[in-house]
Amino acid sequence: MSLTSILSAEAIENAVKDCQAPDSFCYKKFFQLCGLSSKTPQEVKDVFQILDDDNSGYIEESELKYFLQRFVPGARTLTEAETKSFISAADDDSDGKIGVEEFQTMVLS
Repeated sequence: MSLTSILSAEAIENAVKDCQAPDSFCYKKFFQLCGLSSKTPQEVKDVFQILDDDNSGYIEESELKYFLQRFVPGARTLTEAETKSFISAADDDSDGKIGVEEFQTMVLS
């Protein structure tokens, strides 16, 4: 499965373009622009599986840094501040990583 089987390539491209400048990434705006926030909980879970590069059941800081590149190869990496802000916004149990339920809550809220 690929991200473009769930989200349109055009929407993904627009979302990534919107946050090209360092420190301009806003997860809420990104999820809206790429169309993820209007998907079903199962589709959000499917996207989580794609983003969970090592299939650990979590998205860790090292994977989150390359978040945009999972959507568009060649996109920039997230800055340290963006990565930390992204994790703290979703990490409800303070374990330093994002689980599938935390990701679904973040995307769909």
